[in-house]
This record gives sequence, C-alpha cells and structure tokens, in this order.
Amino acid sequence: MATHLVQDDLTLTRRTGQSVSFSCGGTDQCGSNYVYWYQKKETETFRAILYISSGGSPTKPYNHPQQDDFSAERDRSSSSLKINKVKLDHSASYYCAHGFLYQSVSLWDEWIFGSGTKLFVTGRAVKKPEVTVCPVKTEGRVEGDTALMCLASAMYPPLVRISWKRQKGSKEEPAPAEEKQQELSGSKSSAVIRLVKNETLYNYEYICEVQHEGVKTETPTAESKL
Repeated sequence: MATHLVQDDLTLTRRTGQSVSFSCGGTDQCGSNYVYWYQKKETETFRAILYISSGGSPTKPYNHPQQDDFSAERDRSSSSLKINKVKLDHSASYYCAHGFLYQSVSLWDEWIFGSGTKLFVTGRAVKKPEVTVCPVKTEGRVEGDTALMCLASAMYPPLVRISWKRQKGSKEEPAPAEEKQQELSGSKSSAVIRLVKNETLYNYEYICEVQHEGVKTETPTAESKL
C-alpha cells in the first residue's frame, strides 16, 4: 500500500520559551496504526523521538535526550508533534514516518517519510521573501520557448517552496508536468526557471506560488500575455 505523508510547513521560527507544533497529514492511508516522529540535526543522523497510535498516547522507548520536551497527538487522518517550551537545542528538522509490513516478519519492510519541517530557534524576526517573476535568457533554450523565472530573495528563514501554476479565464490548474524546469538555490535566494511554449503564453497566464513560513503568495508574470 503506497502513500505519502504531508508536512505542509517547510520551516517554522520560534523564540526560546515559545511553543511549536509540527503537523503531519495523510496518516489515514498508513499501512500501520503507528506514526513515528524523528529529529534530524544538521551534523547528526535521524533520531527517533516517539511513536503514537490513533487515539492513543505517545510511547517513548528510544531514550532520546530531549524526550520529556515532546508530546504528540494522533487522529485518523493526521498527527502532530508538540514542544511546549522551545529551547535553542531544539533547532532541527522534524519528520513524521510510518512503516509498511508486507509479510509476517517482525520488522517493517518499507518506511515512508514526510518531507520534514525545519525549526529555527532565534530572536531574529521573520522576513517575507521579495518575489520577482520575469522572462530570462538561458543557454540551450529552444526557439519558440520562453524561460520564465520566479526568484524569491531576501527572506528569513532562507528556505521557500516555489511552484508554478497557470490560469485561463476562471480556470486554474497546475503547470503541465511535461514542461521542463530548473531549480536553483543559494544561501539567500531560491529560483525556479520554467520553459514554456510561446503559443501557450498567449492562452494562459502563468502564476508563481511561493510558500514561506506557512504563508503562500501568488505572483503572475507580466509577460504571460506577450
């Protein structure tokens, strides 16, 4: 039974002493009754914190050094991991996971992980990204194609999720999977460049969606009708 777990928050930022909650959706498709939560620090491997069953209480058999700082909840379709008072050494990425048991053995045959949420513990204020959408020149561009760039810069935390969609009249849809795109990232900016047929730009308005700290902003390209 293949599935995926959804962690919508790419990053969360908190000051010390504040609370934080990490969410995980799609648990109703789990092959097992358990959802596991892991912590991943920059220079360390994944470390299990706890697991929880639907409607149950969290179990903490892994001797995680911070295990008393964490609590968890679980219903049929989602799970959450919570820290009531954030400390500086809680800075890490947090992943939900579940395992599939395909045969009558004592170990899970396959593990599915969510995409993770990175927690920044800092006194620095969150700064939303500056978003620029425009056509650019690229090497190897085929005649009849336009390269559309969506650039997010000057944000804190410096991580964003960028995606393209398009609109024709009142109809909105994801950008077609067959269109090629390139993802670029640096320490202070991220960009996605998408190759679109010129004839398509006469019929559709392309819109860049940038997600940062749980907030989504949409920016249409001014060139989409040229």
